[in-house]
Amino acid sequence: MQVALDDYVWAAGVATDLVNTAPEVWHGEDHLPDLAALAAFADLHSIPTPAQASDLRAVHRLRTTVRDLIDHPDREHLVTGASALTSPAGHVTLLTDSARWAVSLQPAATVADALSLICGVGILGAVQTLGAERFRACGAPTCRGAFIDTTRPGRRRYCMPGLCGNRVNVANHRSRRASLPSPHTKRLDVPPTIYSPPVKHLSTPSD
Repeated sequence: MQVALDDYVWAAGVATDLVNTAPEVWHGEDHLPDLAALAAFADLHSIPTPAQASDLRAVHRLRTTVRDLIDHPDREHLVTGASALTSPAGHVTLLTDSARWAVSLQPAATVADALSLICGVGILGAVQTLGAERFRACGAPTCRGAFIDTTRPGRRRYCMPGLCGNRVNVANHRSRRASLPSPHTKRLDVPPTIYSPPVKHLSTPSD
């Protein structure tokens, strides 16, 4: 497997997806509970390295390490930690279909090694190109997820915009509706209007 050194957006996305499989993000439910889930995660992200039984514990440890880096976005901390993650790299080469630099995995590398290299490349590319401020906790009040914001504007707020963002929007909508007075509720702070018939003024006959 080869990882393009300039494709940090994809690699940072894999790192984000990995940390957000942790139990603390899903209220105690691990989204990488077994080898089958790990194999599905690797297939989803086009990682061809087959998963082995020993990989699951190694990936769980990697997930904790990557989360610690995102939670402490100091540039030196990020660079040092991410550089260590790239240790499974074999050699640097050019991709055969383009003039892009890529790094290859060492022979006999595992899926944990592949994910480690990908996360390292993603973090290094993001911190160098975008800055340490792009490493954030999810903005949803009930979520403990985290993410690396690689969007061009840099205004991403949620670890999973389609899930967390929608939940926040729904909660805000319900809150606004709850604050509106019901059409069937009589307002007590407005005094009732008392109808007063018009007074007819009779003209006085002139002398």
